[in-house]
Amino acid sequence: MNNRRVVITGMGTITPIGNNLNDFWDGMLKGRNGVGLITKFDTTNFETKFAAEVKDFRPENYLDKKIIRRLDLFTRYSIVAAEMALKDSEINLEKVNKEMFGVIYGSGIGGMDTLQQQHFIYFEDKSPKRISPFFVPMMISDMAAGQISIRFGLKGPNYATTSACATASHAIADAFMLIQRGSVDLMMCGGSEAAITELSIGGFNAMHALSTWNERYLEASRPFDIERNGFVMGEGAGALILEELGHAIKRNAKIYCEIAGVGLTGDAYHITAPAPGGEGAVRAMKEAIRDAGVSIADVDYINAHGTSTQYNDITETQAIKTCFGDHAYQLVISSTKSMTGHLLGAAGGVEAIATVMAVINNIVPPTINLTKPDPECDLNYSPLVLTEKTINCAISNTFGFGGHNASLLFKKYDV
Repeated sequence: MNNRRVVITGMGTITPIGNNLNDFWDGMLKGRNGVGLITKFDTTNFETKFAAEVKDFRPENYLDKKIIRRLDLFTRYSIVAAEMALKDSEINLEKVNKEMFGVIYGSGIGGMDTLQQQHFIYFEDKSPKRISPFFVPMMISDMAAGQISIRFGLKGPNYATTSACATASHAIADAFMLIQRGSVDLMMCGGSEAAITELSIGGFNAMHALSTWNERYLEASRPFDIERNGFVMGEGAGALILEELGHAIKRNAKIYCEIAGVGLTGDAYHITAPAPGGEGAVRAMKEAIRDAGVSIADVDYINAHGTSTQYNDITETQAIKTCFGDHAYQLVISSTKSMTGHLLGAAGGVEAIATVMAVINNIVPPTINLTKPDPECDLNYSPLVLTEKTINCAISNTFGFGGHNASLLFKKYDV
């Protein structure tokens, strides 16, 4: 293992249950439900009429109105989350080497709203002259990373990850490895998504991936429950600042916890379905544990991918049992998607933050709506209420369409 240890020193969130770290964590502890009827467009002709939208987001508190108009919503979310993370870290940008401070920030879909709007504008009269000159830089998935780098003058490695629902976890993993190998001292990383649009909802409906419980939408995101019938779309952003331990100590930084290991694997199986038995997920969790230099018995909590879909919840449960054996029944597991919905490319960032907060507070957030457990999902998912438990090590799982698996292992910071 590399000697350079990596710690988390700043975090920022925009989510359906809170638009800053304190409100987000308060929402987690209270089991706040972020799901509601869609307000962004007319859902009359859609099978699914609800989602977990961000509420009361005010980018004008952070950005000039002219700049806002030139940014897709996913980029607005990412910049604000990044600004919060920087403020939380108390980093003085005038005193750090910005060439050793990079950005890896992903989005699973990118500027879907911009793409859709410009598509409509063009096809109204088939005139390419009506297409905005900002169309391409607003739409492309890397622009969140680019805009964060530009805004804060961060000149280290700068790129985006795109791996569906594993996007932000891959960004965090890459940032971790770059610091470990000595390329940088600081990294801003995470993910953002703003895909509650006609095309996204319609597309996921077409593949029968979304819940259609329009009359019971508050109960629709119910991971590991026998009545689950699809995921609930969410949106938002999660940003984390990873820092080399010595660099953090030198500036007397507040240290939340340590990121100690990552596990990245591929299913090589199917475009949407997980590999049988969660074989790829098993290898990802095992690799994160090996990379961290801890044992299976050291892991106390898993923030599950837990999408509330038929295949994922059973397969992830099987994977946890295969990886952990008898210890699987000693773990506490939860799916915070029960509250936030599924934030797609932002999920790994927001859920990593939830995992970090669980580690430092010794509290597992609840899995809300889990009232009728699936007999094949027989582990402890902290149903309905939070669980107080000493958490020394925790894993955050994210698995994406295309067979992308990422497991991140966080542990209490110990000098």
